[in-house]
Amino acid sequence: MEPTTGLILRRITQTELSVSAHKLATVILDAIAWKEGYNGLPRGTAAFTLADLASKMSISRQYLTELLAELEASELELKREKPNGKFAPWLFRFAAFDAEGEEQDVESGTGDTSLSRDKDNKTVFSGQITICAGSNVFQTCWAELIKAAKKALPCWNVDTQVIWDRFLAFNRSRGNDNVPAGFLLGFMRRWRTSPGTVSGPETAPMPERAPDPRKRELHDQMKAAPSGNRHFHASDLHRLIGQTAYEARVLAAILQFGCPRFTATLAVHGRAVLAGEIAR
Repeated sequence: MEPTTGLILRRITQTELSVSAHKLATVILDAIAWKEGYNGLPRGTAAFTLADLASKMSISRQYLTELLAELEASELELKREKPNGKFAPWLFRFAAFDAEGEEQDVESGTGDTSLSRDKDNKTVFSGQITICAGSNVFQTCWAELIKAAKKALPCWNVDTQVIWDRFLAFNRSRGNDNVPAGFLLGFMRRWRTSPGTVSGPETAPMPERAPDPRKRELHDQMKAAPSGNRHFHASDLHRLIGQTAYEARVLAAILQFGCPRFTATLAVHGRAVLAGEIAR
């Protein structure tokens, strides 16, 4: 059975994770390539730099690392690798869906796969690009792809040859002789206008969001109680303070942090660990 966006999304919602880990999983899922060669990626993978992921999540790199570890240890089995060198993005995939023979009742119907497989809905950058000293882009197979893709990108009004020349120069400066075609699309998405070059209208930078102290407090409490030990922690607290008091603490955490029950439960356990009521 071939995995689809709908199938993985249902599994994400069924997996016990913290609220932030759930959000991170859906961010990764949104960028997964379902057509071989789309964005130059293997089918079923997504590509991000850690800085890009942290920015999309509005969290620190340290917290992002903890969330990635949570997804790696979960039933989703998130895997990440960096096969294309130090400066290349990380590649992510949910390894739980690599194996064949999943149960039929969780398979997606054709309704959520048509757009992913329709070539007309994708700008496909597949294959490899050889980095040379200089060339006419219109004598290559990349000119039409660049023209089609740049319409919705920051380089929308930049000449196709200029984009090509700067892409070649960028890779030559890093000693790259041959790169995946997806690097060209990524380069266009991160286009920076040179001095004197006319570009599209600029938007005012968003002000940095002040860290939410409640979110940090919740995270610190959850961190003190690993999710793998939650059943033991619950049993220990039941014996120590009773079922009624335990449920009252969980309810208070839900009201305090505005979080789901699972997250509140981990916060209650972590608070008890920090207070020395139960062992980690």
